[in-house]
Amino acid sequence: MNQDLKKRLAKDPNGLMTYEYIANNISAVDDIMPDLVENMIEVDRTGQFVVSTARYLHAIDAQKYATSIDLLVKAAIEKDREHVYLPTLIAAIWGPDYQSRAEQLSRSDDNFRRIYKRLYPVGI
Repeated sequence: MNQDLKKRLAKDPNGLMTYEYIANNISAVDDIMPDLVENMIEVDRTGQFVVSTARYLHAIDAQKYATSIDLLVKAAIEKDREHVYLPTLIAAIWGPDYQSRAEQLSRSDDNFRRIYKRLYPVGI
């Protein structure tokens, strides 16, 4: 990431600028995606744009952006203390039928298990 962009995004108060940069330049950001994700995680205090970015990248190409999505999901789990954004994240990443597969997904995916435990404390 060049220094001008880095300085501009460092001033991002909540992650929206970084999210918009990713969305508006998705065809040209693959080589700087790790830096963009790092910035997003650093500036977004509530998890709102971390979740939005994870959902967006998953919709664009889940395989290609798997590493970035994983980092964003882990950050969302830590940042979304009020569980405002986690319900949309879990459905977007694991599908709207995730509850019917919760036991299997919990065994195979640590991020799913961690989110599910937060959303349904007496769950599995």
